[in-house]
Amino acid sequence: MMVFHGYFRSSSSYRCRIAFGLKGLSPHYRPVHLLRDGGEQRSDAFRALNPQMLVPALEVGGRVLTQSPAILEWLDEAFPEPPLLPRDPLERVAVRAFCAAIACEIHPLQNLRVLQHLRAELGQDDAGVARWCRRWIGEGLAACEALLARRPETRFAFGDAPGMAEVYLVPQLFSARRFGVDLSGLPRLTAIEAAAAALPAFAAAHPARQPDAE
Repeated sequence: MMVFHGYFRSSSSYRCRIAFGLKGLSPHYRPVHLLRDGGEQRSDAFRALNPQMLVPALEVGGRVLTQSPAILEWLDEAFPEPPLLPRDPLERVAVRAFCAAIACEIHPLQNLRVLQHLRAELGQDDAGVARWCRRWIGEGLAACEALLARRPETRFAFGDAPGMAEVYLVPQLFSARRFGVDLSGLPRLTAIEAAAAALPAFAAAHPARQPDAE
C-alpha cells in the first residue's frame, strides 16, 4: 500500500495528485497541515518520516520517497502507462526543462518557508508578500509561455495528451491566481490549463476537492 502525505494547497502535493490520477493510482492520503500548531510538518513524528519537514512524502515498499520531482520520475518508471514523458530523448529534455523552469525557478520563491521569512524577518505585510509572489511567478510564467511559443500549437504543452508538463503547470497557475498574478498575457498556458481541467485526473486533484481543504 502507498501512503501519501500532503497538504491540499501545496503545489508539490498537487503535482503528485495529478500524476496519481493519470496513472490510475489511489494511495492512502494522510494530510499534513502546514500552518496548524506551527506546522504539523515540524512534529517529531513527521520529522522522523522526512527530516526536511516538507510535503509531499510517499511511503511505498517500506521506504519513504520525498521531493515531488523524484516522486514523479519514480511513478513514471514504476507505472509506465500512460507515460508522463515523451519517448524521444530531445522531447524528453524539452519537457524536463519546462518543468524545471517551474520547479526550480518559480516555486522555490513562493514556498511557504520563504513567505514566512519575508513576514517574520523582513517585515513584509500581506501586500508586500503578494507583490513578491506576483513579480517572480509572473516573470517565470512569461518565460514558460515564451518556451511554448517556439513550438507548434497543440492541445497540451508537448502534444495532444497531458503529461509531466501539465503536472507542473496546472498547480503553478493555481498558485498564480492565489497571489493575483495577471494571466492575460499567457494565452497558451491558460488554454492548456483549460484543456487539462476537463480531464478527471486534474479535476479530482484540485485543492478544493481534497479532504483537508479549507
